[in-house]
Amino acid sequence: MRGLLAAFGSRVLDRIDAGLVTGSIEILLPDGRTRRLGGRADGAKALLHIIDWRALVRLAISGSGGWYIGWSKGEWTSPDAVAIFEVFSANRRTLGKTGRAQGVSRWWRQWAHRGQRNSRAGARRNVAAHYDLGNDFYAAWLDPSLSYSSALFENQAESLAVAQHRKLQAILDRTGTKAGDRLLEIGCGWGSFAALAASAGRQVHAITLSAEQQASIDARALPGVEVTLTDYRDVAGQYDGIASIEMVEAVGQDYWADYLAVIARALRPGGRAAIQFIAIDDAIFDAYAANVDFIQRHIFPGGMLLSRSRFRALAEAQGLGWRDEHCFGPDYAQTLHRWRVAFDEAVAANRLPARFDQHFTALWRFYLMYCEGGFRGGGIDVAQVTLVKD
Repeated sequence: MRGLLAAFGSRVLDRIDAGLVTGSIEILLPDGRTRRLGGRADGAKALLHIIDWRALVRLAISGSGGWYIGWSKGEWTSPDAVAIFEVFSANRRTLGKTGRAQGVSRWWRQWAHRGQRNSRAGARRNVAAHYDLGNDFYAAWLDPSLSYSSALFENQAESLAVAQHRKLQAILDRTGTKAGDRLLEIGCGWGSFAALAASAGRQVHAITLSAEQQASIDARALPGVEVTLTDYRDVAGQYDGIASIEMVEAVGQDYWADYLAVIARALRPGGRAAIQFIAIDDAIFDAYAANVDFIQRHIFPGGMLLSRSRFRALAEAQGLGWRDEHCFGPDYAQTLHRWRVAFDEAVAANRLPARFDQHFTALWRFYLMYCEGGFRGGGIDVAQVTLVKD
């Protein structure tokens, strides 16, 4: 059996090697041999120790989800797993299906994922599964504003709190609103943007599907802010501006048109919507959408990154002009690194709630590394854009 696993694992490594155009992975194999993959052009350099050939079998059959299982079982390790994810992300086009679930595993994951569609009932379940883990959990490692989205850095030396404030101010500026105007926030998190906008004189209606987030904002009793448990599809009335910061990833491709129709309906003529979104490279979107990755399986049920071109076409079909797009993926990599450092410090100091065991904290550390590598390699990006109701 060991010989069969080794032969299969070697073929998986051959496929990875063939797909690495940039960067390299230095591997220590289970039998003590070393092997170098890639190295044809400059790029990220990763170190990987394959302890058990089963890790590569899991990767080949179950994709990124299987790669996580192998890591959690100690079948592979690395002094810097972020670099491994960066190499895969940077070579996303040439790697093709390598690293994505195949065969029965892919079919089963797709079948299971159908139950996570973001209908009204499904969206509430999916949001609760992630955001209702507890305000005490997120407060242990996010910045004091509890901003759970990419910061916007001016330089790498400044604090995360300062960079998060710059992000929030940039979104507010994009809405083109003034003191006294009515502003809708779709997906309000723990109220960081609502608090900033209200302090600048806006009347904010903040909506969420997370009971924990609503309770947190209600407890702050922010003047000028009303927060309600409301599905975006049920928004009524018109507003002078709209803000939505990394909420659309929880909408799903089937509902992008509905989300944009709500924005078009809720904006007054000439109004502006400021959107911050995460997109995956359009060149691999079809392969991504046909699969169920680690994030969708273990972290964000019902989640889906955007195809920028498809989403823009749907926005323009609703009469929403696409203006002033600004991409800042490296800033998200830096944000994730800061979060991981803070998360590790919280774990080491036993500041996370006792209900979260070692398996959970390991899962979340993998998630933060996985995402950081994705942004560093350029396979995913974050952007702000202004949608104008023409």
